[in-house]
Amino acid sequence: MPDIWFPYYRPRPQARLRLFCFHYAGGGAAVFRSWSEMLPAQIDICALQLPGHESRLTEDLITDFPQLIEKLLPAFLPYLDMPYAFFGHSLGAGISFELARTLNKSGHQLPVHLFVSGRRGPQVERRDPLTYNLPDPEFIVKLRELEGTPEEVLQHRELLEILLPVIRADFTLSETYTYQAQPLLSCPLSAYGGLQDNDVTRADLAAWQLETSGPFVQRMFPGNHFFLNSARANLLQILKQELLAHL
Repeated sequence: MPDIWFPYYRPRPQARLRLFCFHYAGGGAAVFRSWSEMLPAQIDICALQLPGHESRLTEDLITDFPQLIEKLLPAFLPYLDMPYAFFGHSLGAGISFELARTLNKSGHQLPVHLFVSGRRGPQVERRDPLTYNLPDPEFIVKLRELEGTPEEVLQHRELLEILLPVIRADFTLSETYTYQAQPLLSCPLSAYGGLQDNDVTRADLAAWQLETSGPFVQRMFPGNHFFLNSARANLLQILKQELLAHL
């Protein structure tokens, strides 16, 4: 029976490294379903599904960061039986980072590599107004500006009634996150960004270097904030190289 946290996980017999993937706000584990076909058999893909998303639509949404990390820790521990890495995009980058810090603090093995994508370094001060608490019409305008939600979804009233609470909860998680100083991570950290992403600049990505004592690299890809979809082949080629280096 599939694990509700990792509904699409299928162990690969040749796997020597497990890649955990963390979706962006309003997304779900399905964002990463095609990744297994594009990465070598030595790499297991384990995509997280948050409560209230996709196959977990009937569960309560989580809008508090510490509460989420507390729930994630026991869900992840059984899967840390081989070397592993984290890849998170946007909200997912923040979640993967805080989970890595919690694992570090509690004495568990760290990921061999942390990949953060499409998110400002956690010490970068917020410069945009909050959006999670906007009235629906204004919130929809913001979603349209981000270009991550298909227009046909934004025009579909019944579908929006289902999806808006999910997206709003994720925005709440992301925008109410508070950074607190902790010991540095020691694992390599790679920060990926979109060349046409107007919300996350090169300098925002460079700030991730402050979070690790290990090697840091920054890489840019063609596309806007959702370059992980539009530049998927290019991104996975680079990701594959960085992951295989650990084998």
